[in-house]
Parts: sequence; structure tokens; C-alpha cells
Amino acid sequence: MTTIPGSHAVPTVPNRARRAVAAIFLVNGALLANWVARIPDVKAALLLNESLLGSALLFLAAGALVAQISAGWLIGRFGSRAVTTVLALLFCLAAFLPGQANSLPTLMGALFLFGAFNGGLDVAMNAQAALVEGAYGRPIMASFHGLWSVGGLLGAAVGGLIASWRIEVTPHLVGAGALAFILMVVASRGLLPDSGHHTANGPTFALPPRILLPMGVIAFAVLFCEGAVADWSAVYLRDTLRSTPGIAAAGYAGFALLMAGGRLTGDWLTVQLGAMRLVRGGGALVVLGIGLIVWASVPWVAIIGFGLIGAGVSCIFPLILSAAARTPGVVPGTAIAAMATAGYSGFLVGPPLIGLAAEATSLRLALLFLGIFGLLILIFGGTVGQQNPNAHKQGEVTGMIL
Repeated sequence: MTTIPGSHAVPTVPNRARRAVAAIFLVNGALLANWVARIPDVKAALLLNESLLGSALLFLAAGALVAQISAGWLIGRFGSRAVTTVLALLFCLAAFLPGQANSLPTLMGALFLFGAFNGGLDVAMNAQAALVEGAYGRPIMASFHGLWSVGGLLGAAVGGLIASWRIEVTPHLVGAGALAFILMVVASRGLLPDSGHHTANGPTFALPPRILLPMGVIAFAVLFCEGAVADWSAVYLRDTLRSTPGIAAAGYAGFALLMAGGRLTGDWLTVQLGAMRLVRGGGALVVLGIGLIVWASVPWVAIIGFGLIGAGVSCIFPLILSAAARTPGVVPGTAIAAMATAGYSGFLVGPPLIGLAAEATSLRLALLFLGIFGLLILIFGGTVGQQNPNAHKQGEVTGMIL
């Protein structure tokens, strides 16, 4: 019998729980990508330059970062199933808000709320995923993140198609949010029950301990790259390379496609290559990808570059979470919270930094920041994979509550 801390004993983990978590990851990625596809339209409608858009996108990441603190406490208090369900539904309801904005301040407020529900959901669904993975006793986390990327691919494709039809942003996002709401209601019924520890009064938002600093740098770099591609790929293709709205969405679609492929094969690749080689190889792909993007004079070359970045970062963050949780002498919850803090700090500073640099020079040159962070991933990648490689084979379930 498998016992999960903070919940009742269960003889097995039903496949229904794994399918439910997978569906939530998928829908979350798809709905977020529908917003990404419409960023250029919101920018044009509000007459924003790169600097102002970057400032607005800062509120999306700021909302996510702030919500992580509350989400960690709520998970410890009420359990990941309840928190995931509530935040998933609120995330869907908030999807239409950015399309309603009629000024920069209202856009900032809308993105803060949308980002908060998305960031809180990200913590909660990963906590639920860790619960399911722990009960399985073998690595399955990368597959969940892979389905998030599949959702991003589907959402980018659909969002780009709708944008090419010149459909207004608000009805598009209202329709996408309504469909996602229905799917989230159905999926949440299959989540694994957990009651929470009722002792989550310690810090849930922490800087990495010294032993985890190199992996914190990698987490920062990875989410910086992910956020930059999500927020600026369509703008770069539309404004710098003069592509159509449908083609502009293909940049994120290519990114999501190769990220999905990497994550869906990530568990197998980790066994074959080892975490260290996989992380360093990912850093090299980021450098190669950004080289193609800034060199490109036609959209399809840049789209390939965005795809290479997606392949490069695909497996790294799940590997960082697992490796941090296995670090000797560090409580798993503290380790994961520290990596989340480091990662979302990169996600937070990325949009405004790219925007400010683009305003001072050009968006093409500003994206070179991604190459710098690719080099950092390559340099510090050797710190991943030094933890206990048999952690998933010990049959012991640990509740990773952020």
C-alpha cells in the first residue's frame, strides 16, 4: 500500500489521476498560447512601442510570481487538488481580460490578474503532478510538461488561424476561455485527493540555498528564454520580418512543437544521455537557435530558430525540479520552491528587459540576451545530475508541496 503524506492511504494511483493532470497541463498551455497569438494585435490596438509593451508584459509575470507565494501556502493548507481546481477555473475566466483593455493601465491590470491565476495554477498543477509521479515511483513529470507544450502548439496554431481571419481579440479569447473552462471542470474531477499538511506557515518563496545556486542560474535562464519567446516571437516576426498574422504565430508554434517533442521523449533521453549532457546540449541549441533568429532575413529561418530554442529548453526545467528535490540536506519542498523562485524571476525580468533593449537598439539585437543565457545553461549544466539517480526507484513517496 502506498501512503501519501497529507492524504489517505491508497493501494494504487489510478490512471484517471494521471489523465486528469495531463489534461490540465494541455488546456493550460493551449489557452495561454491563444493569448500569445494575439499580443501583436493588442500592441497595435493600444499603439504601444516595444518598451511600453515590455512594461505591460512585466505585470503578467509579476502576477504569476506574487501568486506563487499564496499558492504554496494554499496547497499546504488545502491540498493540491482543491487549489488546482479553483485556480484552473479562475484562469479560464480571466482569459478574456487582456482583450478588454482600452489603455496601458487597464492592460497592466488585466495581465496581472491573468498572470496571477496562471502562475498559481502552474504551482498547483505541478504539485499535483509531483504527487502523482511520486506515487507511480518512476519519472513521468516530463510527459506532463510535454503535454503543456502540445497544448501550446495547438493553441498557437488555432490562435494564429483565428488572427488571420481578422476576428477581434475579445470574442476570440472569450470563446477560448469558455471551452477551456468546460474541459477544466471535467478534468479536475479525476485529480488525486490530498488534504494538505495544515502546517504551511514557513516560507514558500525562497532564494536557492548555496548548494543550489548553479541550478538556480539555469532555472532563471530557462524561464527567461521561455518567457521571451512567448512574449516576443510573434512581435518579432510581424514587425521586424514583416510576416502575416498567421505566420507570426508560427514562431511560437515551432517553439512549442519542438519543446513538446523534447519533453515527450525527455524521460527516455535522460536515461540514454544523462541529465548533465541533456542540459548542456540544450544550452547549445539555444545558442544556435538565437543565432538563426538574429541572422534571419525571412520568417521561416527565424521560425526554425525559435524551434531550436524550444528543443533546447524542453527538458531542462523538469530536470532541475527533480534534481533539486533530490539534493542531500535540502528539504524537497524548499528546493522546489527555490527553483520556482529563481525560474519565475527570469520570467519576470525577461519581457521588460527585452522591451527596453529593443527600444534602445532593435528587437533583433535585444533577443541576443537569449544567446547569453544559452551560454550560462551550457556552463552550469554540469551541476545537474549529480544527485541520487535512484530516487525514483526507492518506492518512497514524498509530498512535494511548494
